[in-house]
Amino acid sequence: MALINIKIEGKPYQVEQGLTILEAARLCGYEIPTLCNFNKDQCSLASCRVCLVEATGARGLVAACVYPVSEGMEIKISSPKATKARRISVELILSNHSFHCQQCDKNGHCELLHVAQMVGAREGKFFGEKSQTYVDDLSSSIVRDTSKCILCGRCVKRCVEAHGTGILGFEKRGFKTFVSPAGNRSFNESPCLLCGQCVNVCPTGALMEKSEISKVDEAMQSGKFVVVQTAPAVRAALGEEFGLPVGTPVTGKMVAALHRLGFDRVYDTNFGADLTIMEEASELLGRIKNGGVLPMITSCSPGWVNYAEYFYPEVLDNLSSCKSPHQMQGAIIKSYFAKEKGLDPKDIFTVSIMPCTAKKHEKDRPEMEVEGLRDVDCVLTTRELAKLIKRSGINFNKLPDEEFDQDIMGDYTGAGVIFGVTGGVMEAALRTAYKVLSGKERQPIEFNEVRGLEGIKEAEIDLGAAKIKVAVASGMKNAKVLLDQIKAGTSPYTFIEIMCCPGGCINGGGQPYIKPMLMPNEDIDIYETYRTKRANAIYSEDERQVVRQSHNNPQIKELYEKFLGEPNSHLAHELLHTHYNKNREKFPEKK
Repeated sequence: MALINIKIEGKPYQVEQGLTILEAARLCGYEIPTLCNFNKDQCSLASCRVCLVEATGARGLVAACVYPVSEGMEIKISSPKATKARRISVELILSNHSFHCQQCDKNGHCELLHVAQMVGAREGKFFGEKSQTYVDDLSSSIVRDTSKCILCGRCVKRCVEAHGTGILGFEKRGFKTFVSPAGNRSFNESPCLLCGQCVNVCPTGALMEKSEISKVDEAMQSGKFVVVQTAPAVRAALGEEFGLPVGTPVTGKMVAALHRLGFDRVYDTNFGADLTIMEEASELLGRIKNGGVLPMITSCSPGWVNYAEYFYPEVLDNLSSCKSPHQMQGAIIKSYFAKEKGLDPKDIFTVSIMPCTAKKHEKDRPEMEVEGLRDVDCVLTTRELAKLIKRSGINFNKLPDEEFDQDIMGDYTGAGVIFGVTGGVMEAALRTAYKVLSGKERQPIEFNEVRGLEGIKEAEIDLGAAKIKVAVASGMKNAKVLLDQIKAGTSPYTFIEIMCCPGGCINGGGQPYIKPMLMPNEDIDIYETYRTKRANAIYSEDERQVVRQSHNNPQIKELYEKFLGEPNSHLAHELLHTHYNKNREKFPEKK
């Protein structure tokens, strides 16, 4: 790209042609406040008018987030005219905003508050009628509160860019405008995937996960035996909530914090991931051998399962019948673990720490219980765990590294760890399938063909005794490409992994926020690199494990020998497998 000459505040700079003023200013060391712009041209409607600047050649002030730089342009950010305009823009937004900052779950991560401080917005400058407020807290995953919405449109665009579904949109016009699913329906009454990508980009508290911290408090106070498990992606991001650089693995400190929070057992969902691989790999090989429905598609992402049920019910038979890892582990805790420990399953309360808001919905599905007992009683996001730790006064960064509890389900393998990143489930399954088909371990152990953050990855894999074609997709817009092939009968694949969130669980809707304006110590391109950094943390832990294949986990072997019998046994199906709903409506009629 050609370089052009510009001036910012009278200083000369050379920048690439085609950049917006906002992008160019950031590269030159200036922060122009903005609320509707999330990253480059993503989620930017130029609607907030908070980034107004003066630029030569323009008739008036221009929105820096959409106005391109040109040769010889002179940009004034701090001129009296631009400074006043930005301050008034923010004051007008604040005049129609809820002022319950102390009670807001986004406190500390609120971009509106940050921008208000930047521009020197004055409290109560404008008074008048406020827009009607709508609160949707019917979903078990996400809460929508329009009193905190600033109509930036980020959530609307994010839903389209990540999934192509467009669940959220602008309703009504003018002063009455608000954001919601069509017809102001609840998330429960729309084909929302409940993935939380909209929550991740919301600059205020208008969209938040539905907190379940109080459920944990109640369980502990009631004397329940409370068991917690943590998903692999959590360790790759939790440290960000405590000021550590993005991509810092904090497994040991996380475990130490959970012990100090008073949980009776602290386990790793990687054990459940290893168990999932044993069941899923056996199911895949059984389908290949017995002429079952192919391609088989992974089923551990609840947002993806929601998408399939809403938009592609005709491919549900392609989905593996396996429950997701934390649901499997919850079922084992309330059966095998309870039996071995002499506990009444009714007295056990299971908590899952997940990077995902859709997991909150998943745990409540009617299929996720055995003999009237829920596999998992409560799901907290990574962000909620951080709140628990901070509330308890624990100095996270000073904690020693500790190990997960080792009894019954303390062992896990590198294969379980990589579930946290797109391609990880596929690679873990292939490691075990290779051993089953060839009778030996693959060297090298990695399947680099399915690694990487591309939206769609394809490969032909040699499993020793057979070759199969596989595909990996993350983000439903990418998954749609593969699903349309299945519908058309042209899919060349035997096995497909699909994750709802772009990049996989490392980018889940419950992970710490990536907000460059609130992360001054991170690189300027952090939004382009954070998924890679978190993925590297996942792969580094895989490499550190002595055992890296699920079938070599000694406690998994013991579980089958003493309790389940063999993969896909009758008891395994009763506890570890599920079914799907082919009759979910896209937009049920409002009653």
